[in-house]
Amino acid sequence: MLIRKIELTSYRNYERASLSFGDKVNVFIGENAQGKTNLLEAIYVISLAKSHRSNKDKELIRFDDEFSRIHIEGENRTGQVELDLIISQKGKRGKINGLEQKRLSDYVGTINVVMFAPEDLELVKGSPQTRRRFIDMELGQISPVYLYELSHYGKIMKQRNVLLKTMQQKRSTDFTMLDILTEQMIERAAFIMKKRGEFTKQLEKWAVPIHDSISRGKEVLRLQYIPSLEVSEEGNLSKIKIAMQKKYEVKKEEEVRRGTTLFGPHRDDLAFTINDLDVQKFGSQGQQRTTALSLKLAEIDLIHDEVGEYPVLLLDDVLSELDDYRQSHLLETIQNRVQTFVTTTSISGLHESVRQEACIFTVTQGEIKRME
Repeated sequence: MLIRKIELTSYRNYERASLSFGDKVNVFIGENAQGKTNLLEAIYVISLAKSHRSNKDKELIRFDDEFSRIHIEGENRTGQVELDLIISQKGKRGKINGLEQKRLSDYVGTINVVMFAPEDLELVKGSPQTRRRFIDMELGQISPVYLYELSHYGKIMKQRNVLLKTMQQKRSTDFTMLDILTEQMIERAAFIMKKRGEFTKQLEKWAVPIHDSISRGKEVLRLQYIPSLEVSEEGNLSKIKIAMQKKYEVKKEEEVRRGTTLFGPHRDDLAFTINDLDVQKFGSQGQQRTTALSLKLAEIDLIHDEVGEYPVLLLDDVLSELDDYRQSHLLETIQNRVQTFVTTTSISGLHESVRQEACIFTVTQGEIKRME
């Protein structure tokens, strides 16, 4: 996949911007708060219809403007492609080659990206919510159906929680409506759990040899999907549904007392071990960073395996967070395979091999210029 050109209108601190990119490495240099991350975020947003930094779409619109527009021209496995994303107070609208898509889940995945930012180093030691978001964003790119089911699960769970809260306040024992919503939610939840379990196994397949290489053969990385509901056979959809039905039946009175849904995909987690020790609890900072790096590099191979081409890689001020050895491993892994966009405050922090083949831009107060 390649992104040839981007146009921004009223996006964050950009009133208007139009840039053409190189096929290999594109580097954006500038002080903090000048707009470097905003540019990479725009590429991420037009690819996934969601920001990696904010859940509030209105924050993406330039101050006092009514809407924001991102336009890119590029190539994917089907040929030339143009994407447009319009962000307004009413929501988002996506177009592929000028044709508006009825659902954003149909739009996502046209251009695949992998983002590696400083906050991704929190992937291992951060909250379960961070790891769930990681799974959802990456899995959503390669499976529009997953994205659709996840969205519906969220809507049904929200309705169910409102009902549980009402039943709690009224001390109601009429479970008729609750049972209906529970049945609807289980259909989505079982599918989500099955896909997450499969995704974790796929990711582990690619991450293990990468981690082995970075650790010089001294460490064995393992990934484990941890659903909030214990299921003996994660891959069996009907058995997941039966197990969930039994659990909700047993717990529904407690859920009414507490006024919320107590388990389901919204409470799942992902665990990492190195040589059978929990990385979150016992791993050094170096091991935690190597695990995060291995996961991000594994995403590149996983997407290539699933869709038949490499994604675009976005490195947001992350090279300075990695020591020379890990930085070198990252750059060697992506060399001549992946179109890469890098932000940094200083060109001196970049590996010589990157500087030699990169298109370099300077970013100052929302103005971007290409260095000759």
